[in-house]
Amino acid sequence: MGIMGYLRERMGKIVAVVIGLSLVAFIVTEVVQSGSSFFKGDNNTIGEIYGEKIPYVEFTETVEQNGNQFKQQSGQNSLSPQITAYVQENTWNQMLSKAMIEHESERVGLQVTGEESQDMITGSNPSPEIVRAFTNPQTGQFDRASVVSTINRLKVIPSTDPQKKQWDNFVKELIQNKLAEKYMTALSNGLYVNSLEAKDDYEAKNKLANFKYAVLNYQTIPDNKVTITDADYQSYYDEHKNEFKNQQETRSIEYVSFNGAPSKTDSAAVKTQVEKLKTEFAASTNDSLFVQINSENKQLFTYKKKGELGNGLDSVMFTAAPGFVYGPYLQNGYYALAKLMESRVSPDSVTAKRIVLNPADGMKKADSLKTLIQGGKSFADMAKTYSLDQQTGAKGGDMGTFARGVNDPDFDNAVFSGKPGDYKIVNSAYGVQLIYIVAQKGSSRVVKVAVVDKPLTASSETQSAAYTKAQNFLISTNDGDFAAEAKKAGFEVKTADDVTGVAASLPGLESARELVRWAFNAEKGDVYDQVYTSGDQYIVAKLTAVKPQGTLALDLVKKQIEPMVRTEVKAKTLTDKFNSALSGAATIEQAAQKAGATVTPVQNIVLANPVVPGSGAEYKLIGTIFGSQINKLSKPVSGQQGVYIFTVNSFVNPAALANTVTQKQQLAQSLAQRAQGQALEALKNKGNVKDYRAKLL
Repeated sequence: MGIMGYLRERMGKIVAVVIGLSLVAFIVTEVVQSGSSFFKGDNNTIGEIYGEKIPYVEFTETVEQNGNQFKQQSGQNSLSPQITAYVQENTWNQMLSKAMIEHESERVGLQVTGEESQDMITGSNPSPEIVRAFTNPQTGQFDRASVVSTINRLKVIPSTDPQKKQWDNFVKELIQNKLAEKYMTALSNGLYVNSLEAKDDYEAKNKLANFKYAVLNYQTIPDNKVTITDADYQSYYDEHKNEFKNQQETRSIEYVSFNGAPSKTDSAAVKTQVEKLKTEFAASTNDSLFVQINSENKQLFTYKKKGELGNGLDSVMFTAAPGFVYGPYLQNGYYALAKLMESRVSPDSVTAKRIVLNPADGMKKADSLKTLIQGGKSFADMAKTYSLDQQTGAKGGDMGTFARGVNDPDFDNAVFSGKPGDYKIVNSAYGVQLIYIVAQKGSSRVVKVAVVDKPLTASSETQSAAYTKAQNFLISTNDGDFAAEAKKAGFEVKTADDVTGVAASLPGLESARELVRWAFNAEKGDVYDQVYTSGDQYIVAKLTAVKPQGTLALDLVKKQIEPMVRTEVKAKTLTDKFNSALSGAATIEQAAQKAGATVTPVQNIVLANPVVPGSGAEYKLIGTIFGSQINKLSKPVSGQQGVYIFTVNSFVNPAALANTVTQKQQLAQSLAQRAQGQALEALKNKGNVKDYRAKLL
């Protein structure tokens, strides 16, 4: 096999592994929340870490590479704005993670030696990625000789050759992956769980509490009966201030959307247009040409089994006569006509062999091979010698048994319309194929259907009307309050809170990247100075809030914390009610009766699973219970669902923990898993990450 052919075969696997490593090995969720003001930097820098610039060109090239890999894996020809944003985010995380690991490893003296690198590739302990890339598909075994052969072949290739660059990137990723593994291993080895921690964890999971409680639920006080003061907001904010740290700058937008989607009149017009084609379609003697001329989508004509047509066609096409035209019907935003071209009984599966030949001289060679085989030559020997498909060629051309639709349509038409023992020569997208039909199994009716469709699009009148409404509303906002003008006109104001600088969409808007970019260059209160178009929607937008990186001020979180503050105000009222009931009460039953509550007994609750049956998780309540005395009437405890009082009946202690080894191992494993993500988050903060993506993407 020639060197280029050999490398092409191997490099397909290698490229997939390189990009797979890039997307997976160093992506850590905790690194997503990164960034700072983007108004610094330049157009050639997408970000900074440890004072080092991350080049914009390098970032976009990696995004393109990862995007192409995603398309290859998903079978998509293009990426939606949401998927594009996902790929960009993963690429950003990948580059940050690599930089952090490399920086910290260098600082502490960690490295991957030449001997380790060699061992990962050609040694006795190859990397799993090497094993996957060089596993023989026929035997399923790792082919070490192929690794050595590939390296030797690469040595004679010029350094500028793309395949050599692919290999170098592959090896680089292996080394970076190994370095990250060593760093995280060193980090994990520094963690320690002592016997006291193991004992506490054991008791938290096994010590039982039996108690009874009474609750006054928050929902007993209507929201509209609660008055929240500035002091209430301030008190809650001061107590929870550490929760309001904004990891990256965000913006909030409110907008009014004007629908430019096709109207009923538009729908009727397109349906009529398709209806006019029905008579011509039925009379057509060249359905393929008719579809090419009249249809928006040029679909392949293939045989389909019952259940594969969809759109209600199964119920009519399998009982109709050839030439029957069904429709118009609406499918996926198109009005369509379907014509039954052919109906036949066909095998359910076929067993076949093939030899794939070069299209340039394949037809002539296929005829020659067919003659030789029919004259007594072995098909298997010919396949091994001449077939370009090395996978089936190594097996004597054997393709096994397959159903219709697994291979290309030209191939299917040949093997499913022939009979066992037939030789077929097919010129397909995969080259010229000499096919031998070994066997056919089963039978069922299949149909070939031609479809003509027209997109259901909005007319210029519909779009103009929607745009005019949006333009008029935009003009009205210049002289008045955005929300007030919308309310006066009867328009719904939608909100998009805490939008990040790299967001590609907003609620209800699939494509909003330009609008987001504007928001991150605007001032609070600004209105977008033109009508923004997103699909069939025309948008008028206003920037309502700017939340900088760092601890947010009270006024920026006031709306966010309002439900919790209201609950705290309710909790004070209900606590006062319980305190009044507890005055003079000797038992929980007496206090509950005075407060108008019911006493509920609960058994076998553990601290590690603080769920109260019927109420849900109540961390504060259960924690207080496990720190209380038996038979002592508690003070009120504000929980998630309401305010509680309780009495502990008993605690049931578990058997003594005789051996702490297993318990310590479990705790250490959990600690190590958390520590890796927390360490990378700490490194991100230490690296002073600056994110300019909102400005450049």
